[in-house]
Amino acid sequence: MSNSTDKSDSARRRAQNHFTASDQRNTQVRQEIEKERAAGLAKILKLRTQRLAKEASEKEEKDKLDAIKKAAKSAKAAGRAAPRKKRTPAT
Repeated sequence: MSNSTDKSDSARRRAQNHFTASDQRNTQVRQEIEKERAAGLAKILKLRTQRLAKEASEKEEKDKLDAIKKAAKSAKAAGRAAPRKKRTPAT
C-alpha cells in the first residue's frame, strides 16, 4: 500500500514541478513583455516631446516673422498716410 501512495505522491510532485516551472516561465514572459511595453511607451513619450518642442519653436518663429511683416506693413502704410504737399511753383 505504501508503494501505491509513494507512486501517487511521486506523480503529484512531478506534476506540481511541471506546473511550477510553467508558471515561472509565464511570469518571466509577462515581465519581459511589460519591460518591452514600458520601453515602447518611453520611446513614444520622447518622440512626442520632441515633436511638441519642434512645433512650439516653429510657431514661435512664425509668430516673429508675422510680427515683423505686420510692423513693416504698418510702417509702409504710415508712410503713405500723410500725403506730401505739392510744391508751389516759384513765380
